[in-house]
Amino acid sequence: MLAACTSEQPGTAGGQGAPGGSGGGTQAEEPAKAKLVASPAVDAVDVPPGEPVKITVTEGAIDSVELLSPEGKAVPGKVAADKLSWTSAEVLGYAKKYSYAAAATGSDGKKVELKGAFTTLKPAKTPRATINPADNATVGVGMPISVKFPEGKVTDKAAVEKALKVDTSSPVEGSWAWLNDQQVDWRPQEYWPAGTKVTVTAKLYGLAYGGGAYGKADLSTKFTIGRNQVVKVNTPDHKMNVYRDGAVVATYPSSNGKDADPDLNTPNGTLIVMQKDPVGDFSNPKYGYTNVMKKWAVRISNHGEFIHENNDNRANIGKANTSHGCVNLLEADAKAYFDSALIGDPVEITGSKASMPTTSDVYDWLIPWGQWQKMSALR
Repeated sequence: MLAACTSEQPGTAGGQGAPGGSGGGTQAEEPAKAKLVASPAVDAVDVPPGEPVKITVTEGAIDSVELLSPEGKAVPGKVAADKLSWTSAEVLGYAKKYSYAAAATGSDGKKVELKGAFTTLKPAKTPRATINPADNATVGVGMPISVKFPEGKVTDKAAVEKALKVDTSSPVEGSWAWLNDQQVDWRPQEYWPAGTKVTVTAKLYGLAYGGGAYGKADLSTKFTIGRNQVVKVNTPDHKMNVYRDGAVVATYPSSNGKDADPDLNTPNGTLIVMQKDPVGDFSNPKYGYTNVMKKWAVRISNHGEFIHENNDNRANIGKANTSHGCVNLLEADAKAYFDSALIGDPVEITGSKASMPTTSDVYDWLIPWGQWQKMSALR
């Protein structure tokens, strides 16, 4: 008879207590001394101040942790629910020495302590950054998010981009793109959905930009996308159409840039409303006119294009393109449009010989989506 290959149960021959038996139980763990570990380690130098301090324990539970600034002020922190770790809850300062003291009780019932100090890094420079749109703004559906570094170039673009986050009230497909070494913009693939709530966070403090530069401060902003309004100008038509949610709500006769001279065209491309001024100065000595003030000026590029009143050109408005690149409207129409416009509204220009150059703000919508995505440092 063959014997089955199974172990016998307690109470049978060869079971618990029998010679050579397995015993069927588990061996109790031996009490052990607690082991505390700190990050940053004792005597560490050049510690990035944006990273949290963490004290962990094995073979025991944390009793207390104190992290002190050079001035003797306690840095706040929290012990985890399982009492196996403590994490600081406040960023540290640059070029400062911090000290910590931690205590824990091991499974052997004995207390152990860990004391030490570390020093945070001293950056060569801490350039400031800016973020736009500003808090609580309501902007048009073409408005990009822009983070700029006016005081220096960013070398480690990937690190910076990883620190940027865009949260939206409903899903919106979009991407960051580096327009140059000092500016990264985020825009959606298509125009923003009207009414979207947007929160942007930039965790830049303590972040290495490269070249010895580190972030000066975190940035954040919350803004809202307004109604969907898009202006469309096909320059040969001598009119400007205003659309709301895809339907024409206003049509204004216009005189656009001179057709025969590409340098004076109203250039093709999708621009956005950048600025609104009740009165704008359109003097241009190069073309022989000075002290030219026009009402209801809506800037749509830094290349020199505006939508504005020009009653002096009323004979050509709706009939011929005679401006030096701006969209000229009659005063009442210019006022009506001015009152309806939001910063960030798209303005789509077609029909000209020339196209808008990608050399000045804001040209985000002049770049095809596939190319825009490739301008991310993380692609």
